[in-house]
Amino acid sequence: MIAKSIKRLGAGVLLCATLIGCNSTEQTTAARAESVAKTADENATQASGIFTNPLFPNGADPWLEYWDGNYYLTTTTWTSQLVMRKAPTLAGLADATPVNVWSSTDPDRCCNFWAFEFHRLKGPNGYRWYMMYTAGRDGTLDYQHLNVLESVGDDPMGPYQYKGALMPGIWNIDGNYLEHNDKLYVIYSQWRGDTQLNIIAEMENPWTLKDDQEHTVLTTPELDWEISGRKVTEGAEILQRNGRTFMTYSASFCNTPDYKLGLLELVGDDPMNREHWKKFPEPVFTRTETVFGPGHNGFFTSPDGTEEWLVYHGNDSVEHGCSATRSLRAQKFTWNDAGVPEFGEPLTPGVEVAPPSGENGPLVTRVQGQRYQLVNSTSELCLDIAADPEDARAVQRECAGTNGQWVLDATTEGFVRLANREDSKFLEVASCSTADNARVQSAAWRNNYCQQWKVDAGIDGNVTLTNRYSGKPLAIAGCSASANQAVLQQNADSACTQWQLRPMGEVALMNQQSGKTLAMRGDNVEQQAFDYKASQRWLFEPTDTGYLSLKQASESERCVGVADNQVVPGANVVMVDCGEKTAQWRLTPKAGGGMMLFNRYTKLPLGLTNCGLAEGTNIAQQPDLSNRCQIFYLREPQ
Repeated sequence: MIAKSIKRLGAGVLLCATLIGCNSTEQTTAARAESVAKTADENATQASGIFTNPLFPNGADPWLEYWDGNYYLTTTTWTSQLVMRKAPTLAGLADATPVNVWSSTDPDRCCNFWAFEFHRLKGPNGYRWYMMYTAGRDGTLDYQHLNVLESVGDDPMGPYQYKGALMPGIWNIDGNYLEHNDKLYVIYSQWRGDTQLNIIAEMENPWTLKDDQEHTVLTTPELDWEISGRKVTEGAEILQRNGRTFMTYSASFCNTPDYKLGLLELVGDDPMNREHWKKFPEPVFTRTETVFGPGHNGFFTSPDGTEEWLVYHGNDSVEHGCSATRSLRAQKFTWNDAGVPEFGEPLTPGVEVAPPSGENGPLVTRVQGQRYQLVNSTSELCLDIAADPEDARAVQRECAGTNGQWVLDATTEGFVRLANREDSKFLEVASCSTADNARVQSAAWRNNYCQQWKVDAGIDGNVTLTNRYSGKPLAIAGCSASANQAVLQQNADSACTQWQLRPMGEVALMNQQSGKTLAMRGDNVEQQAFDYKASQRWLFEPTDTGYLSLKQASESERCVGVADNQVVPGANVVMVDCGEKTAQWRLTPKAGGGMMLFNRYTKLPLGLTNCGLAEGTNIAQQPDLSNRCQIFYLREPQ
């Protein structure tokens, strides 16, 4: 079943009943939103999750998936970078940190990045995310074509490896996968003469077409509502439910307010046979008096799997077209008694929309992301959960490779949730207490503020962990050095609020600007697109007072440092003897889950020279600008 199949519930396990259902009318949508808002007012420990369309501007060609406790979103950039956002709530995507998970400077596919879609498919190395996107040459749109990336692990946030172009020699855009009867197909759009068509072809794997096969035209713009401005059908998207397969597509020229959605259904058993598809005679999603050109959509399910949602772009003015004015929108849709999707009409901007069902849990899920141990600087013991399965208390325990592992998963406004990799639950202050010495425990996610934490730079190389709701830090009861001592919420006067972040296992460091990873070439440190090389895999090893060394093997005596121990900005970052004074670093968390690496001796951070995207761009120490060229995302290569 493909990633957006309506049957799939996502990776989370929801433990309770869902929120109140809603109809497709704006009146019912607003009523449900008002109900949720009243509940939130009575319980100020969490945000309501209510949002209004548009979610944010410049959000053309959206693709959205809910996976392992987070929404992941891509939208067209028109640049040389592929941007992704993630958040545990749909409303949170509006302010989520944009992370460039891929970039290219290859002249044949460097530019005009369009319409990214990422699908979780089974590849040669197990399940991976396959990112299909359109790109071409600088200064022209004549060479746009589909390209495919493969995620290094099971994390949609990357890093990604380039796998290839499907048809590099001809113009083709808007790729989408279809899985049917254990076969994989791609549906793409192409101009032939003055007509833009949707076409299907069978695939050998997610990045390679089968050789010597005919491609089948699925849609030809021929009806009045498909030819406004130009004869266009594009942006095919697959929707599967109860054994039936539907395909929406966008019709008419996107530069007109009449861009809209049409619908096909696969009524036979062979997707390559045009006669096995039924075309609906009328459009299924069209403009209103307040929303124009709604189209290029995707589908996703609510966190509990009980609701189906439509994500699409639209314009607020009849004069807007295929430009940065297209904004991101989302709304629930339903199914009629005949089993056909009913999308209703685009919601009027400003109408309050209740969040997808299940956002407030309770949710137990293994969140994707880098694993850390959180080591108390006073006791040198790790933050963990009591060994007794019936005891959810947070305690400190001896650090080992199999326990005390946490993912720092970004929420909103610079906060994170601490997701435990052993029990797939989240660290919270019990009952959202604001008292000193309040119990801290592991619990299912309920989207509460008391389950969120601010990770700030502390003393030396350490950090502090402050609860969002209470504003109080995490500390050890009595500042004890004993194993199994409780970890509690205390006040800022506590002497044991300092913690060290220790990344676990092999790490890839992906730059927020380029999507490329830190790599060693000779003794030099530069960025490279991830390609499973040993030179792109790193280990963090603790030194003292919270600082870390960065090397490529535990037995290595060479660590990342600064050439000639220079203290000036612009000094080159190279491999040095691990005993050198510039061979230690402090991890400083940034909003959105990224990290800056500050040198212990020079106090300056790592960064990309000139914020470059090119392969081999040098890494140097720089003035602290806290920009995306200096922020790295730690990932676990698999």
